[in-house]
Amino acid sequence: MLAMLVALGSHMLKSKYQRRRIALLGSHLGKYQIEKLMETLTEGYMRALGESDDARREQIFSLLGTTEASLCDQLNRFSAEFSKVDEAEARVSKLPVAVPFADRLFPRATFDLRKALAIHAQGITQAARNGANRSPKAKAFTVSAELFLLQHTCHWFCKSKTIASARLLGRQKTSYEQVVDAVAPETRKAYCALVGR
Repeated sequence: MLAMLVALGSHMLKSKYQRRRIALLGSHLGKYQIEKLMETLTEGYMRALGESDDARREQIFSLLGTTEASLCDQLNRFSAEFSKVDEAEARVSKLPVAVPFADRLFPRATFDLRKALAIHAQGITQAARNGANRSPKAKAFTVSAELFLLQHTCHWFCKSKTIASARLLGRQKTSYEQVVDAVAPETRKAYCALVGR
């Protein structure tokens, strides 16, 4: 009976804690169309990559330029705004599972979401703007990986690393390790240094 009460209390505490974090991130994200733009971009990339006609593929990639620019602008504004959040509120536990207030109980086993978002915004912007140096297919691949890693970080902040990785695998059919390997080298280096990977 005691174990059941402890488990129930822990679950309720964890749920309340996660709802607060979701509300914090949502209050900042809600001012932007980042999620919609990310969806438009990833769907557009998939459509272009599946196109057999080269001219049509190039046309689709060209049309996505406006979406890329808008997404980069909004991500950079979002990152700048979120950088003003109190550090204690922006800490993310590196533990694989959700433990309520682990970010406060084990501060050395955390990373700063504000810094992670800055890394993601810069990485996505660089990947989107650096398209002239690569094929549209290579650019789409890198930008998609950068977007998926951003989503993973947001889910990690709201829930846990394990749940974020499971969502990434379920939604994108891609593992966390594959996404980290697929982002630009500069993003990977900065991100791994931050999260201790």
